[in-house]
Amino acid sequence: MDPQAPLPTRRLGPGTALIQAQAWQAAAVTLASPALGVMTDLTQVKAATTVARTSLTQAEQIMIHLGVRLLFVVADMPAVEGLITSTDLRGDRQMRLVHERGVHYDELTVGDVMTPLTRIDAIDFAELRHASVANVVATIQALGRNHLLVVDEDGRRLRGVISRSQVERQLGVPIAITEVATTFAELGQMLS
Repeated sequence: MDPQAPLPTRRLGPGTALIQAQAWQAAAVTLASPALGVMTDLTQVKAATTVARTSLTQAEQIMIHLGVRLLFVVADMPAVEGLITSTDLRGDRQMRLVHERGVHYDELTVGDVMTPLTRIDAIDFAELRHASVANVVATIQALGRNHLLVVDEDGRRLRGVISRSQVERQLGVPIAITEVATTFAELGQMLS
């Protein structure tokens, strides 16, 4: 074909329809499958982000719009300050802040309830490459978390996210977890 020639065109007729994007279907896995099969690789999928000053209501709308349950909280891209999950948006912590501060729920921001980076456990990508889905499930259960973060070997860059709900969908079975306190403050919140 001549590189300067225009491409041939056609007229559209009645009944022409849009091709609909297919919902992303995660491949089925077993406990023996490689762990990388359940990780959302942030080199392939854009991370969902927000800023600390975003209201909780806005954060919830972002999650709904993007179809995610976790947002990375950033100040200056790509530096991460923490994360907020759909679980963080509702519950005792927010109601306690509303009561303590004498404010409305709509006045709370992501920065008020996010989990700061310093309180987040992560798995090294090098370890995950040699692990199975069973190892991932055991880690989710041991930490009592809905999300696991994966970092590159240097520990300075978030490489991926593993979501308990995604693993459950791919396995076809629920994963039972019990929330685990990692600090005395969390223990106090769990007991109150």
